[in-house]
Amino acid sequence: MLPKPPPREASLGFLYLPPYRVIGTSVAGEATAVQVPELDICFDMGVCPRPMLACKYVAVSHGHMDHIGGLAYYCSQRYFQGMTPGTLICSKEIEPAVRRMLEGYNDLERQRTPYELIAVEPEQTVEIKNNIFLRAFQLDHTAPTLGFSIYERRSKLKPELVGLPQEKLVEMRDRGDEITRTLEIPVMAYVMDTAPGPALVREDVRKAPLLITECTFFEPDTRDRAKAGMHLHVKDIAECMRFWEAQSVVLGHVSRRIHLLEARKQITLALGRAKAERVFFLMDSKFNKERYERQQMDAGEHPTQLRR
Repeated sequence: MLPKPPPREASLGFLYLPPYRVIGTSVAGEATAVQVPELDICFDMGVCPRPMLACKYVAVSHGHMDHIGGLAYYCSQRYFQGMTPGTLICSKEIEPAVRRMLEGYNDLERQRTPYELIAVEPEQTVEIKNNIFLRAFQLDHTAPTLGFSIYERRSKLKPELVGLPQEKLVEMRDRGDEITRTLEIPVMAYVMDTAPGPALVREDVRKAPLLITECTFFEPDTRDRAKAGMHLHVKDIAECMRFWEAQSVVLGHVSRRIHLLEARKQITLALGRAKAERVFFLMDSKFNKERYERQQMDAGEHPTQLRR
């Protein structure tokens, strides 16, 4: 009898949540790497699928291997393919260890792989695109961990000046008067590997139209395991959904111990059908494929154009 071939690797998860694509993989304890191409950023890099090489930025939530295992490969492959050095963003607490890890790979490869490393503290910001900023904030996990929000910075005329003639506004500006105010418009938030806490309902998370977060445990008898591992349980998601305004909540880091059909059932039971319709599982390939095909048909495209 011939030996069995190895199991087929699952394809990357894919969701189109206008105007953003969410691409990646996220399985509890194995690997998490999530890409939002329109923002030129990946969150975590437990593995490095080829599409993620195109993103200039990687925001690292924490130092567990399932979130950083592909980081050196990402840097090396960008260099190998003649791309500009990648920019890594991580907590100041883990910066020395990340540098040592990457230097170790440099020693193994006998080459100096270029990269940029930005170490941030909670509430520090980094501009990733023109007027698009990433803000780090503290999460509560078994290792030093950051969440990230992304917002757009816009300047708007002060309300009391609306309607004034253009010449008057120019005169005031030339005189040195402040005629605009700066607004921070939430774009998305990434909250992966955390215990429940105030960070989950801070304003830039609560108001983010797209929220990517974890939900590791779903069964009623796993609440204690979630607490011990400082992860989220479906009951925690239900509590947060009372405050989250997101049009789309993407769940990753689901344990392999539960089937995605059962996980979706538990989400519906915990949230109710209306709220559950705003929740998507990154790794639910069948559901997401069918949804994208419907999007294609609504756009007048033939669903066979979907790349497999």
